[in-house]
Amino acid sequence: MLDQRLVRENPDLIARELERRGISLDLKNLQLSSQKQRNLEEELNRLKAESNQIGKEVGNQIKVGINPQSSQLIELRKQGTQIKQKVALLEEEEKKLSTKLREELLNLPNLPSKECPFGKNEDDNQEIRRWGSPRDDLSLKEHWEIAEELELFESEKSTQIAQSRFITLLNQGARLERALINFMLDLHTAKGYKEVLPPVLINTASLTSSGQLPKFAEESFRCAEDDLWLTPTAEVPITSLHRNEIIPAEQLPIRYVAYSPCFRREAGSYGRDTRGLIRLHQFNKVELYWFTNPNDSEAAHTAITADAEAVLQALELPYRVVEICTGDLGFSASRTFDLEVWLPGAKTFREISSCSICGDFQARRSGIRTKEGKNTKLVHTLNGSGLAVGRTMAALLENGQQSDGTVTLPKALVPYFGDSQLKSK
Repeated sequence: MLDQRLVRENPDLIARELERRGISLDLKNLQLSSQKQRNLEEELNRLKAESNQIGKEVGNQIKVGINPQSSQLIELRKQGTQIKQKVALLEEEEKKLSTKLREELLNLPNLPSKECPFGKNEDDNQEIRRWGSPRDDLSLKEHWEIAEELELFESEKSTQIAQSRFITLLNQGARLERALINFMLDLHTAKGYKEVLPPVLINTASLTSSGQLPKFAEESFRCAEDDLWLTPTAEVPITSLHRNEIIPAEQLPIRYVAYSPCFRREAGSYGRDTRGLIRLHQFNKVELYWFTNPNDSEAAHTAITADAEAVLQALELPYRVVEICTGDLGFSASRTFDLEVWLPGAKTFREISSCSICGDFQARRSGIRTKEGKNTKLVHTLNGSGLAVGRTMAALLENGQQSDGTVTLPKALVPYFGDSQLKSK
């Protein structure tokens, strides 16, 4: 959430930065609402101080022997009652205005970092570097073709069980998914990440705190009878692990890694990637998440990206790093590096991780602060996939496919899977 003080004092800056995102807004009414709310707060503080002073005065007069029913004290009590009545009215007005103001602010995305390149859409994203040597054989199959031949997952029966865009992993496919999850978790915990296994069902407050609501309500699955939603990413519950807390400065950075199933409606994506593991309503992901001192967040962004890259390198998967432009930036992010893995069967790069710095955007929504001496300030948060498991499996199948129908697995994964190859039974 954006700083309300910035809305009051410099709405032109917000408008210019949102314009870089391709969003044109007139913030005049929002600024006036913020100013009015601030004036109400100040007036309430003044009236409450005056009421307290009258109460003290009445008490002091009684202590020195003034008759409690004297005209002087009756008049003071009358003034105190009138002030309290006015306070009650102004508090109700301030509460309504604060609620409306917060609702409007919750719908505004984060401001892009100064380092974030300007652009209108994904076509303007900038490639930074590449790693590995991509295969480009013309005869290579796509991952879903390989999976069908090796009986790694079932799509048609999964539609019967649930609906389209769900899959059931089978045999070596199920074992490979489990191996990948354990491999990723071990890799990250060896680097000092704290492993957590958060709830899959989360409440509205948690989704709001991370920036998923109200913006992405249509993308999420909600339980009809409860204030619970299926988590779209472990980023959401991890953010709320420290909601409304003050984290001592000496404890920062806090680095978490979490495996979780993720659920997304993928609204608006129908007709795209309808086969295979790329775009599902349910998928598994290992998430990296940092809480850090604001002074260290840029260095943390470099580090979390490198940690996600380490998974691809250990699995010998060619990839590229792409910096996302302002027009393609995620709602809560101020700067993002995408990792795109090479899929030789599809002959394209596919996003497999987005590593984002969110600044104090999520922390302000969540009330997460840190304290250095007497100074309290909002922490910065960062997140990145380390990695999306299904897409990693797709990349392994396409990059490891052999002419005899087998799939060779990278050496680092063999101890987890228990074999060096996927092959027909």
